[in-house]
Amino acid sequence: MAHFRLSDAPIDAVALQSGLRDPRAGACASFEGWVRDHNDGRAVDGLRYEAYVSLAEAEGAAILAEALERFDIVQATCVHRVGELAIGDLAVWVGASAAHRGPAFEACRWIIDEVKARVPIWKHERYAGGDAGWLHPGP
Repeated sequence: MAHFRLSDAPIDAVALQSGLRDPRAGACASFEGWVRDHNDGRAVDGLRYEAYVSLAEAEGAAILAEALERFDIVQATCVHRVGELAIGDLAVWVGASAAHRGPAFEACRWIIDEVKARVPIWKHERYAGGDAGWLHPGP
């Protein structure tokens, strides 16, 4: 089973990881992406994520379905925030469970890379000094 969703509320990583538990799984790998205080040598004060919701949800679901086919995993989940975020906030969470750690790690890395490349989510960073800029896509 795979789940992708956008959230305008804080991400509960513990609950998401718990949702990946399965008797067939002996491993879980996860990735957390946090809002950092800098980008390309500039101080960042905060950011806002915006998404084309229906397309983002459809493409995110397609990525997770592909991950289930490509990797020997049991389950996968990805939640990406939208809206205003502060420095240190959890912006995206990806998790994959599998019988063994290798496929869980590989799937988790592949999912976040594909989400960043394919899902229509845009980041509007606010910089120290008052200016701002849009970013997408990017690793």
